[in-house]
Amino acid sequence: MAIGHIDELKAKKMNLPEVKEAVMKVAVSPKEGWEGHVMRIMEVGPQGFTPKHKHPWPHINYVIEGSGTLLLDGTENPLKSGSYAFVPANELHQFKNTGDKTLKFICIVPEEGHQ
Repeated sequence: MAIGHIDELKAKKMNLPEVKEAVMKVAVSPKEGWEGHVMRIMEVGPQGFTPKHKHPWPHINYVIEGSGTLLLDGTENPLKSGSYAFVPANELHQFKNTGDKTLKFICIVPEEGHQ
C-alpha cells in the first residue's frame, strides 16, 4: 500500500550538466507493489529544465502546479496546472519552467525507464 504526501517524499537532485534546478521524487513503484511502472513527481525550479533527451520507452505526464513548456516533436508546447502529455518512445523531449514558481508534474514510466 502507498499512501502519502508529495511534501514527505525524498527528493533526488538530478546532477547532470544538461539539467538545471530539477529533482525527482518517487511516489509509487514496484517497491510499493506496482509491478512494471513507477510514478514520479518531478520538480523543476524557476528557470530550470530537464535534459533534452529521448529513450526507448514512453511516459505519461500530468502538471500539478506551475507553468512551463514541453519540447516535443520539435515544438515548445505550453504547460500549466492541469495540463497532461503523452511522450512517445524515442521522441526528443525536454521540460522547462517558464514561471516564477516550481513546476511540479507527475511522470509515469515503465520500470526500465526509472533511474
